[in-house]
Amino acid sequence: MLTIKKWFPTVCRLLGAIVILLAVASYMTNMTLIDLLSYVEKVFSYSFVLLFAPLLLFAGYAIVLVNRTTVNEAQKAFWFEIGQQSANGMSTLALTFTLLGISVGIGTLSKQSLTPETVNEVIGILTQQFSMAFMTTVVGLPAATLSRALLSISMVKPKRELPYERSFELPFMQHKKE
Repeated sequence: MLTIKKWFPTVCRLLGAIVILLAVASYMTNMTLIDLLSYVEKVFSYSFVLLFAPLLLFAGYAIVLVNRTTVNEAQKAFWFEIGQQSANGMSTLALTFTLLGISVGIGTLSKQSLTPETVNEVIGILTQQFSMAFMTTVVGLPAATLSRALLSISMVKPKRELPYERSFELPFMQHKKE
């Protein structure tokens, strides 16, 4: 059974990783945190981020639990399914927001008159809507695929330890005894 003593350290590590990721993103883009959040809202929308983040967290937590040796096979199968369904939710959400962005863009186009004087403004608005539409797919589908791949590989990897030189596993995928 999962208790607070088991999941709390994982949540703390995850929050620490998020802070580090935001700091790295801020450093690499030369933007402040407020500017980064504004950019995320402009490109993805807060609704996508608020729906996508829990799915990503569930998938990540499932990957962690599937790789633990202290988790029994029934629990691994349970968390494998949770991770798979989270990944399915990520891809569905990404495609849904793609269609939403395209629909909003077309709706915007249908409400405006297109004249030589307004064509630049209309194209600007369409570009912004289509940017949100396609960026959700660019982020969502690879995240879902990576989550599925890590979960599937973790479930079928050999039960006995192989020498590292003869193993195709990456160092972060080794079973940890916790």
